[in-house]
Amino acid sequence: MTDTLPPCPDCGSAFTYQVDALLNCPECGHEWQAVEETATEIRDSVGNLLADGDTVTVIKDLKVKGSSAVVKVGTKVRNIRLVGGDHDIDCKLPGIGQMGLKSQFVKKAAD
Repeated sequence: MTDTLPPCPDCGSAFTYQVDALLNCPECGHEWQAVEETATEIRDSVGNLLADGDTVTVIKDLKVKGSSAVVKVGTKVRNIRLVGGDHDIDCKLPGIGQMGLKSQFVKKAAD
């Protein structure tokens, strides 16, 4: 199976494996998309085109479902990953952890 998958772009390991739509490297832990999805454009609240790895800023206080935590306005989220579905951004929020966000509640941050 590893002969058909590309090597890891970070460390060059040939031992990559696939989980759902992502390719994973067991040696360095890097994850990347097997196929670029260009059919769907995801834009932020002001119309800027978003891409994997972008940094965004939350523009509205957001309640975290199932907890009493709140994501405050101005929270910077780094290295987003775009996915399909209602919540089209997967990310790790500081102090909260892994979470899905809607692109209508974020604005692309200047790097």
